[in-house]
Amino acid sequence: MSETQSKFSADQIEAGRLLFARPFVFTKGCVRIADLPPADRMEIAFAGRSNVGKSSLINALTGTTGLARTSNTPGRTQELNIFESQSEALRIVDMPGYGYARAPEDKVKQWTRLIHQYLTGRPNLRRVYVLIDGRHGPNANDATVMNELDKAAVSYQIVVTKADKPSRTELEAALAKTRAAIAKRPAAHPEIILTSSEEKTGLEQLRAEIRQLLEH
Repeated sequence: MSETQSKFSADQIEAGRLLFARPFVFTKGCVRIADLPPADRMEIAFAGRSNVGKSSLINALTGTTGLARTSNTPGRTQELNIFESQSEALRIVDMPGYGYARAPEDKVKQWTRLIHQYLTGRPNLRRVYVLIDGRHGPNANDATVMNELDKAAVSYQIVVTKADKPSRTELEAALAKTRAAIAKRPAAHPEIILTSSEEKTGLEQLRAEIRQLLEH
């Protein structure tokens, strides 16, 4: 199901599984850059527009129900939520969802500023996983975030979510649109990871990718 399925050996898949078999815990929510913990370990961040399934993916990835709060109300994540491995030097940052027009304007500005400051100034941020809805492909808000990451030279990789929802034809169209969107972007990882939190597909590849980052 994942476009990166053949990339990893059985040993690498197992190493990724072990990385996430050990507990991750929520440590804090940060509304200002000054609230962030020390830059003392590798960070990966998950970014995506509201209702893309970010919290569900983090919960599925870590195998911990309720670690990241899921909600039917888009825009609920309003801060940088920090999760840390209890056994490895790895931190996950869940970023506020973007592109939710009905949020108060001052809140949107606050989140936008926080996201910008984090993405452009965090020295230990190793990669951003930009989540794209498998039913739709990237939109203008996604392009804005990718533009910022390219400008800041922050490595990012596309993770397509909700791959179980569209028809095969619709999913292929969304993937083609996604491939075209990242084709000439300097900071974009060329491989796309296709996931479904409900069906647990693509998680092995994502875990192995993160394990590889940690090792190198």
